[in-house]
Amino acid sequence: MMHTLCKYADETELVVSDIIKNENGEETIRVIFERPMEYGFDTIIFELPSYRIITKDGKYTDEEIEIFKTVVERSAPHFYRIAREGGMESA
Repeated sequence: MMHTLCKYADETELVVSDIIKNENGEETIRVIFERPMEYGFDTIIFELPSYRIITKDGKYTDEEIEIFKTVVERSAPHFYRIAREGGMESA
C-alpha cells in the first residue's frame, strides 16, 4: 500500500510505501516524489535504508533532486513509522 504524505506547490506528491522485502529478503520502503506533466510524470524513487535512487524519470532538476535527498535523509524515521503503522492517521 502507498501513503500520500503531502503535495508541494508544483504538484509533486510525496508518497511512502508500506514495508516491502527486496530481492535479498531485506525490509525496505520506497519514498516516491512524482509530479504530473503534460505527457506523463516526473518521478524519483528512493529506497530506504540504502537511500539510493532506484528510479529517475522525467525532468526534475539536480537542485530538486538534492532537496528530495535531504527530505528523505531527515525524515527516514518518520517514513518508517508511517510504513509500519499504516499511514498518517496512525503516525
